[in-house]
Amino acid sequence: MAIIMDGNGRWARERGLPRVAGHRAGVEAVREAVKSAAELGIPVLTLYAFSHENWKRPKEEVSVLMGLLDRFIDKEIGRLAKEGICLKTIGQIEALPPRTLAKLRQAVEGTKHNNKLILNIALNYGARQEILDAVSRVVKDVKTGALAANGAGGLTEQEFSDYLYTAGLPDPDLLIRTSGEMRLSNFLLWQLSYSEIYITKKYWPDFKKADFLKAVKEYAKRERRFGDVGGG
Repeated sequence: MAIIMDGNGRWARERGLPRVAGHRAGVEAVREAVKSAAELGIPVLTLYAFSHENWKRPKEEVSVLMGLLDRFIDKEIGRLAKEGICLKTIGQIEALPPRTLAKLRQAVEGTKHNNKLILNIALNYGARQEILDAVSRVVKDVKTGALAANGAGGLTEQEFSDYLYTAGLPDPDLLIRTSGEMRLSNFLLWQLSYSEIYITKKYWPDFKKADFLKAVKEYAKRERRFGDVGGG
């Protein structure tokens, strides 16, 4: 499962609060989503936390977001470890502030053997950049001989997937987007090719366990066709 956590700013504005208040409230929704996913036995939950484009936001807001990430790691790493949750990241995390990056790497290392749920956080992530990075690595490996050029057939989809940030992880079965927006926002463009999409008008801070369960139940009713005509 993957989630585009949208609507923090609008949630705050409608309450006469600064945008940062929406981000703080959004952290509570993250905790609830992680707990719900673990209880349901979902193997991988990928959260779109910070995109390449988010650096364009006011410096104060970006600073608050990084601080929230720091505090989330500090407060939650013990619980994640205790509950068997493995933390992973995708994106160009090297661009994060040194303090945040150090905390993040320590948390990833400390939970790498957990196997109840993979919590995969997209940070400084952009799907187009991910694909460009993958292509660059493919070209490099072909030139050095690490990857054999397969003639006219070229790469298989699986071979290319192994060069993406999400290598080793399954493609999401379900994408949830909050706040009612109808777009992917440069998120997992390759991986979401056949995913089911669930849109809710609720802002992310208002997305509770009942909403999570509702999305899963809606997904269970759908017939996944993967390009075929299906049984209908």
